[in-house]
Amino acid sequence: MTEAIDDFFGYIMIVGPAKLIRIFWFFIFFEFLRFFAFELTTLIIWYIGNKSRKLNYQVARRKLFIDRPLVSIIVPGKNEGQHIYKLVMSMKEQTYTNYEFIVIDDGSDDDTEAICKSLQKNGYIDLFLRNDVRGGKASAANLGFRYSTGKLVVHLDADCSYDNDALEKIIIPFYLDDNIGAVGGNILVRNYKDSLCATLQAIEYADTISVGRITSSYLGIYRVVSGAFGAFKREALERVGGWDIGPGLDGDITVKLRKLDYKIAFEPEAICQTSVPDTFRKLVKQRLRWDKSIIRFRVRKHKDVFFPNSTFKFSNFISSFENITYNLVLNFKWWVYVIDMTLNYPTILMFIIPFNILLYTITNFLKFLIFSLFRTRKNEQVSYFILYLPCMVFYFGLYLRIVRTIAYIDELFFKRSYEDNWNPAKSSAHAKELGL
Repeated sequence: MTEAIDDFFGYIMIVGPAKLIRIFWFFIFFEFLRFFAFELTTLIIWYIGNKSRKLNYQVARRKLFIDRPLVSIIVPGKNEGQHIYKLVMSMKEQTYTNYEFIVIDDGSDDDTEAICKSLQKNGYIDLFLRNDVRGGKASAANLGFRYSTGKLVVHLDADCSYDNDALEKIIIPFYLDDNIGAVGGNILVRNYKDSLCATLQAIEYADTISVGRITSSYLGIYRVVSGAFGAFKREALERVGGWDIGPGLDGDITVKLRKLDYKIAFEPEAICQTSVPDTFRKLVKQRLRWDKSIIRFRVRKHKDVFFPNSTFKFSNFISSFENITYNLVLNFKWWVYVIDMTLNYPTILMFIIPFNILLYTITNFLKFLIFSLFRTRKNEQVSYFILYLPCMVFYFGLYLRIVRTIAYIDELFFKRSYEDNWNPAKSSAHAKELGL
């Protein structure tokens, strides 16, 4: 075995750069350049501008507290009775206090209604609304928005927790730029110690999601304001008509706002902690839903961002193009790479695979350690996650690729997102008829 490894590394040394690029082209051109070199360069440029950004941020904060706009917090959900009280108490500790708190019960069959009515009676909730028949999350959110009165609207998930300055920090960006229509909060994983599955997601959220959104926001191509923690200008929501039915409604409403020429910002210091699926079986179900939405909304519903029309904007074109390219096209391209290596280099395949694993693992370590320098908030010491980083090559590079492939095929050819029980069947059927 040792002799075979020596032979392979000897082969690597002899063949030269051109041959190495031929063998490891997918890693070099797509994974390393895009997800490490490009993001690191963007982060460095973003960090250099931090001093002036902080000065502007302080000015915006003063404007916020002078203006003190009413903020409508809307919390749509089903069977969230066990979470509502904790959420209400966490909102009572917020540094920004001029808000109204609206909870919308979407046809719950637990004790949500009784708990919320009690909280409303005692002044902890300003307004409790209920759909007796479940209409889906978009329906509940729109109901809450219709009854809200705030200049700004903040959408929360009931099962999340928020830093005591989270509300303040997610609305400050509206005072940095009048053209900002929505701001996304920074989502961290709360239950990262529950299981291996949860720990790997925590690493993914920290690197791919949190850091990725800093760079995409800086470049003006940020594309998903998370429903777990997102803030919106009232007039912007009115112009787009609120939320449409979907899984994927978070990304959908973000694109709708971008098409109306609103800027979308990400605020890394507005911290929300969420609990992620703690088993790989539960995670598959979640990610199948998320990944289908790329086809349903990016490829189908909002394909007009690629065509010259009255709402065309180059940044929207780049945002969707980058999303579709690196999530959809390159996911299938990876399978092309596997077939390419299998057919053209079968005799050294047993070495190509472990060498790829080595390259990805080294890159994952570099990304996590270097990107940690740019994170404004960490939910654990870096040393805790280092032990799990070797697993990321299998989690992100294989497990999630397989899940994405299944989701893409299901949605491209069978439109399976309309069969997802995340929405009521009647709502999904209506959405399918309307092409939503």
